[in-house]
Amino acid sequence: MSRIGKKPVFLPEGVTATISDSEVIVKGPKGELKVTINPQTEVKQETIEGSGDALIVTLLNENNGAIWGTMRALLQNMVEGVVTGWSKKLELNGVGFKMNLDGAVLVMSLGFSHEVRYALPEGINASLEGLVLTIAGIDKQLVGKVASEIRSLKKPEPYKGKGFRYTDEVIRRKVGKAAKSD
Repeated sequence: MSRIGKKPVFLPEGVTATISDSEVIVKGPKGELKVTINPQTEVKQETIEGSGDALIVTLLNENNGAIWGTMRALLQNMVEGVVTGWSKKLELNGVGFKMNLDGAVLVMSLGFSHEVRYALPEGINASLEGLVLTIAGIDKQLVGKVASEIRSLKKPEPYKGKGFRYTDEVIRRKVGKAAKSD
């Protein structure tokens, strides 16, 4: 049994959920998100005494408990996204590496023979503070995907640490050839 799946997803004030046969739509102050309901689960909206409205996920088939917790986590991420939003920060390290925003296109100079241009998808906002790029949006999966794609353009290398890294990421550094002794 899933411990996470048993917990209800509370809807804060200003957030509404619409449940149809195959999907759940969550609307809030920052926007609207929808997710398809897994056929092995059922989602209901109930009023809990003293806490307000909540979404409750139940499992239809007792054999697949993993999808129960996953469905509940997706709903929780949607509710948190339409209320506060999600963000990831990437830091660019390296001599001569630079980036700037040209509308909805991120233009980067990463040591290649050409500039790398990355078009930000709809629903994603980016801001630059020096060499720190902040990617924000209401969809947690889309924010993570965009951050991962940008990071994959120039992953941090282990000797000097040049490239994109998450601000909370620790890069394990290697000693160079000069530090080795006979």
